[in-house]
Amino acid sequence: MPVQVLLGTLAVAAAIPLLYYSVAGPGHRWLFGRRHSVLGEVQDVRQLVLQEGAWERLARPLTRSFGVALVGVSPKGWVDRTNRKLVLAGLSSRGSVEQVVLAKFLVAAGLFLVGWLVLVPRLDMGWLVTALITGVGFMLPDIFVSRRGRQRQYQIQLELPDVIDQLTMSVDAGLGFEAALARTARVGEGPMTEELIRTVREMQLGVSRSDALHNLADRTDVADLKSFVVTVVQSEEYGLPITKVLGVQAEELRDKRAQRAEERALKIPVLLIFPLAFCIFPTIFIVMLGPAMMRISRGLSLLNP
Repeated sequence: MPVQVLLGTLAVAAAIPLLYYSVAGPGHRWLFGRRHSVLGEVQDVRQLVLQEGAWERLARPLTRSFGVALVGVSPKGWVDRTNRKLVLAGLSSRGSVEQVVLAKFLVAAGLFLVGWLVLVPRLDMGWLVTALITGVGFMLPDIFVSRRGRQRQYQIQLELPDVIDQLTMSVDAGLGFEAALARTARVGEGPMTEELIRTVREMQLGVSRSDALHNLADRTDVADLKSFVVTVVQSEEYGLPITKVLGVQAEELRDKRAQRAEERALKIPVLLIFPLAFCIFPTIFIVMLGPAMMRISRGLSLLNP
């Protein structure tokens, strides 16, 4: 195997786990605040640091410093948009803009190395292809975060009517709104449940109900959830019974979900036109008319020797 191919393969193999860790890896561990399980005393910080591996003590601080330096030269608008995308994707607690920009640099550098070592010596337009794959690699982390954010918001939109139904049943059973919210967050699963757990924790830490609900709406991009939050907050301000408000909201959101499903079903025939016109019909015409055209061509060749 040529040395260039081996080096390129190793570069790509190293870039893939680094990309995953930079975008979706676990967050930093807190060294302070760990207490001894028996004596109840704070452990020596030096011992805690020495217990960490080489990645914790050396590689991670270096990569983080490099990511911070890259963010420092990045446009502020891009940084703000990436922060918002991370929040929508549910990665704000596990990822950061520093990790995203570091992943962009590593993937682009790895693909550039592969193109320089493998494509440039073998292709006439190797530099052009290398530039294209480098640009694609530079955009891959952004594409990953954006795609995950869209999927997560769509999942929240699907789960919202069921969550409100559970809230309604809990309130009807005699629980208060905050207790019903905590119970729904405890028994559920999925992105909507994760957001509810965070909202309950904020209220337990002393944040008012209205502020916690507004924070919930700000962390998502679902119009139905924002409307639900506004309705609940206004009902609290005007003293309206929360049971009736939740019942009306649940029924309205179920109707909207059914309407969206019908709308998607009605779009299917239109979406099928393109594969039928460009993929299926040409194949059928070739199978049906191909032999006839071959016979006609053979007959014309015999008439005109």
